[in-house]
Amino acid sequence: MKGQEWYQADDVAEEYDDKRFSKGGKLIDRREKSAVLEAIMPVEDRRILEIACGTGRFTVMLAEQGADVVGLDISAAMLQQGRTKAQQAHLDGTLEFLRGDAGRLPFPDDHFDTVIAMRFFHLADDPEAFLREMRRVSSEQIVFDTFNRFSARSVYNWALPMGSRLYSKSEVSELLAKTNLTLVDAKDDFLVPYGLYRSIPNGLATPIRTLDTAIGGRPVTDHFASVSYWNTRLR
Repeated sequence: MKGQEWYQADDVAEEYDDKRFSKGGKLIDRREKSAVLEAIMPVEDRRILEIACGTGRFTVMLAEQGADVVGLDISAAMLQQGRTKAQQAHLDGTLEFLRGDAGRLPFPDDHFDTVIAMRFFHLADDPEAFLREMRRVSSEQIVFDTFNRFSARSVYNWALPMGSRLYSKSEVSELLAKTNLTLVDAKDDFLVPYGLYRSIPNGLATPIRTLDTAIGGRPVTDHFASVSYWNTRLR
């Protein structure tokens, strides 16, 4: 995985949510959570694995919705942030955080109903192998996101601390075919780069987001969207 040392640093974990999901970043957080819920609801009593759960944004949200959820991450510092969130939400004991490698998941075949991986696919060294491993432990559904090769992100991708692997839609479609996954739905979003939202107050980011949403959602503009959310099923 790209940038492992950076990602596992204590100071990065402590500041991760504040840097990415405060100010205008709240809009990113809200959209990503809605994308996950739209793909997998209802989740009550479903067995869900979140790979690269980080600080537990999605893990805690899914547990609050009644899911039987496990969050896995390679960073002990990130997992501690997740456990703190669970305790604050009075969910400790109702979900599990495990340290582990996304490339070698410590679970038997077909162990979960749904497997999700948000904010991680762009870091996978071998995306096909990663998808196969996700498929191995899932019995029904896999949900993930990718960053778009033709988006504004391609301009500054080199400057990011962890780097990113950017994908075209055809590349992802080919990966799905190779791993015997059927596409249920793919949604594109965020013409405006994430970095802009994070750097400005929420009050200023909101009208920009409104314009972004109004312009997006069309075949031409979707081609340049920053992120795609993929909902797939096992064949």
